[in-house]
Amino acid sequence: MTSPDPFSGAPPPDALPMPSPPARRRRRRGGWAAAVSRGWRSLRRAALAPVWRLLRWLGLRFLALMLALVVLFGWVLNPPTTWTVMTEGTSVPRKWTRAADIAPVMLRSVVAAEDANFCLHWGFDMTEIRRVIARGERRGASTLTQQTAKNVYLWQGRNWARKALETLYTPMIEAVWSKRRILEVYLNVAEFGPGVFGIHAAAAHHFGTTPDALSARQAAALASVLPGPKTRAAQTGSRRTRAIADGAATIRRDGRAACFERD
Repeated sequence: MTSPDPFSGAPPPDALPMPSPPARRRRRRGGWAAAVSRGWRSLRRAALAPVWRLLRWLGLRFLALMLALVVLFGWVLNPPTTWTVMTEGTSVPRKWTRAADIAPVMLRSVVAAEDANFCLHWGFDMTEIRRVIARGERRGASTLTQQTAKNVYLWQGRNWARKALETLYTPMIEAVWSKRRILEVYLNVAEFGPGVFGIHAAAAHHFGTTPDALSARQAAALASVLPGPKTRAAQTGSRRTRAIADGAATIRRDGRAACFERD
């Protein structure tokens, strides 16, 4: 038997390191775990696929129903009642009043009081929203379109579910209704005092008149109660009423009432 050459620099064959069996077992275990993980993900996707399809089907039909209601109350008929009216009741009889039968100054007054940029936005006043956020204010920046969506289709109160639905309804209303129609519906469902819903009931209750005969001060006084109809009084001589009357005249002069007024 030939002895290894001590000067060749190569170790004898029996001195070469052999592969470690545990290492081979670790590789086999790693491959098995990856295969199981891939199989589990495939099974989970297969199991969830019908659920996602069902949710998508329901979501699309829910959106279609919302759009159908917007078209119905925009083009076909007037909202017969609202959730707020049904749950709180009325103390003064309601009667629907067309925008043409409401004093133009009333339309301008509610815009001046609640949403001065009504003609300039598409349902959300991003300028006002950014201003409220920058100042850290707690008050909302809801537009008249958002308030109409809430009053007609939803309920009162602050919660994320209602706000999410309001956010869906608002662009639909802006896309389907005219600005004048939005104001008409808003004025006929808004609360102007405890149990006093709609401009017809408000004009009769507070001033003993009809919506078409409201003066500038009376219209401004009615608009002044809208943020808190259960606690505020329609006072024609209050500071807020005077400010709203001035604002109504301003938006008429600068053209911010052009989208809902008719010559």
